[in-house]
Amino acid sequence: MLAVGTAVAATTVWVAPAAAAPPENTAPPTISGTPRVGQTLTAQDGTWSNSPTAFRYQWQRCNAAGAACTEIAGAVEKTYLVTNADRSRTLRVVVIASNIEGVSSARSAQTALVAESTAAQNTTRPTISGEEQVGEQLTATEGTWTNSPTSYQYRWMRCDVDGLECQDIQLAQAKNYQVRAVDVGFRIRVRILAINSAGIGAAVSAPSGIVVPSVPVTTDRPTLRLLSVKMLGHRVYARFRICDDNPRNLTIIASDSKAGFKTQVRRYSTKIPPNPCGVYTRSWVPARKFRTKGRYTVTIQVRDAQALTSAPARKVFNLK
Repeated sequence: MLAVGTAVAATTVWVAPAAAAPPENTAPPTISGTPRVGQTLTAQDGTWSNSPTAFRYQWQRCNAAGAACTEIAGAVEKTYLVTNADRSRTLRVVVIASNIEGVSSARSAQTALVAESTAAQNTTRPTISGEEQVGEQLTATEGTWTNSPTSYQYRWMRCDVDGLECQDIQLAQAKNYQVRAVDVGFRIRVRILAINSAGIGAAVSAPSGIVVPSVPVTTDRPTLRLLSVKMLGHRVYARFRICDDNPRNLTIIASDSKAGFKTQVRRYSTKIPPNPCGVYTRSWVPARKFRTKGRYTVTIQVRDAQALTSAPARKVFNLK
């Protein structure tokens, strides 16, 4: 027994902080919707620990038992429109979750066998007529369809020059589309939704030519404007508009920099030259030293065939 007045030393218990980690799946993704040709399926992300900051998707086509799965080219959105190629097969979706620490994936169970549909089916794809210039009007032609559509809906999209990255244009849902200054350097596509009592069929036009400005570009030195730069997991995705009065391919120079480290430079060549402008998307994984905590800067410039270089455009990330 301690004597009265004796001091007792306080005891401090140290608890180590939880280690940061990539996302971990705790309940698998699921698929909602009816697996029938012409219907749209939607990926449900499932549940994850370690606070994912972004999700990506890859749909797969499998045999009747849900095995022998192969990735469906271009099917990388949260939703997937079931096609004739899926008939008598099953479908799965892989959800890729990312945070600053890394990337993890999880796969859904397979759907039931994909059934035939009596919804409208496209037999000749939609087309776009009109001049791809600011101030002009483009018009969608629906193409041809089976199963007697009773109405059509329209969804206009902007795509980069390479035609690989497309995004819906908000409120552009009429048969005609008025070309605007924001479209310069993009290609335009239109998605047609053909509707009958059995459901909705969909088809997408080929990309238009590159949208040109209403005023000619006359500057000798190329110009570059960042449209978006974002990080998904460890990968940087940059979209930018280049304008140049010389219709030849250019060199894109992307630099990663951070205080205390040597700058890393990457070079890309355009496959299709700006006409006179072009919107391009490029992505890369920065070295690990740039992905640690602190201020990380992406700088992009472009150099034309005459060795003239644009002013730099920068995006700064404050990584935590």
